Amino acid sequence: MNYTEALEYIHSVEWRGSRPGLSRTVELLKRLGNPEKEMRFVHVAGTNGKGSTCSMLDSVLRSAGYKVGLYTSPYIVRFNERMRINGESISDSELAELTALVKPHAEAMEDKPTEFELITALAFLYFKRNACDIVVLEVGMGGMLDSTNVIESPVVSVITGIALDHTSVLGNTVPEIAFQKAGIIKQGRPVIYGGRDDEACQVIQNVANEKDSRFTRTRLSELSPVNMSVGGTVFDYCDYKDIKLSLAGRYQLENAATVIETAAELNRCGLAVSESALRSGLASAKWRARFELLSEEPTVIFDGSHNIQGVTAAANSIKQFFGGEKVNILMGVLADKDYRDMVALLAPLAKRVFTVTPNSPRALSSAELAAVFAEAGAYSTSYPSVEQGVEAAYDDSLGEKTPLIMLGSLYMYNEVFSAFKTIEKSKKQ
Repeated sequence: MNYTEALEYIHSVEWRGSRPGLSRTVELLKRLGNPEKEMRFVHVAGTNGKGSTCSMLDSVLRSAGYKVGLYTSPYIVRFNERMRINGESISDSELAELTALVKPHAEAMEDKPTEFELITALAFLYFKRNACDIVVLEVGMGGMLDSTNVIESPVVSVITGIALDHTSVLGNTVPEIAFQKAGIIKQGRPVIYGGRDDEACQVIQNVANEKDSRFTRTRLSELSPVNMSVGGTVFDYCDYKDIKLSLAGRYQLENAATVIETAAELNRCGLAVSESALRSGLASAKWRARFELLSEEPTVIFDGSHNIQGVTAAANSIKQFFGGEKVNILMGVLADKDYRDMVALLAPLAKRVFTVTPNSPRALSSAELAAVFAEAGAYSTSYPSVEQGVEAAYDDSLGEKTPLIMLGSLYMYNEVFSAFKTIEKSKKQ
């Protein structure tokens, strides 16, 4: 099996869909010798901030000298990014080799695994084979019934912000969703909660108490920025002063504070993380598509805001970095998101809006999105392709010296980024 055949198999029709439950993952891993049972994990769930938190934890643990596995989803540019060791994605050849190993076991199952369950099993095999000291493991969706939740005793569990998302599966209220996320808490193992919602906090703390798990809530009232720019941030948190963070966005400070609390818990659990490793790891952490600076002249930023909470955070960052200056916005959304609420937040900040249609059967058309922006009082134009929208937005921003903020699902990133780089190169030749 080669790399192309491996991806075709992983993405084949029979694996598609999401079916919550652990039985298929448990069976598949048992057939593979239960590689997950011999590894240490930091397990991370939450509605927003999971990926950024995972990337910071990965960077901090590597700075502390550990061999670190990182499992995240979705991928931004290339599938291999979903499983990394010390910052390097799995190679094409090893992915093909492991897929060939897993395939006969998956096909022998009467209740066959979903795509995510198959990938999770592949990742566990990969991390075990390469003897990782610890794995930072991101939940796919929810927590309680997510296939990553087969791990039995993580070193620490982390739950980031909780908000309404995937309500058809996880519940219609924040407490219901928080209960699903709290499903990753294991008996006697500590948990960190980094969110702002008090109702969610109470649910998570109740589950922690039931499982005799030490509970820590990030002290967001003791978090304060010292200096913020689109290139990074310096901030104080509790007794830590002048911490440098490479990631931009006001919301990243809250994720960083959660990482600081997690590092303290890891130390209590016997995994040494020095203050110098913590500082170095936060200063060097990288995470694409989260208020990512793509260009300085003109200022071009991409942020993978996929729900109202993400767009709220992005809007706050726009106000923080650009003050009263209006910005150009390029945006594409899925029709099942609260796009009218998103538009209400963004329209007052927009000089011009350029709408595009994401490559998804769930996408809202660019014309419909432009009409909603127009109703909200924003000057908006729809484009038939992402490439045309990016080119028009870039041309206007370059000519008018106006910052350009590109917003949309992480699944849009590769297409937007590729179009932007091609257009930027051609304009500057």
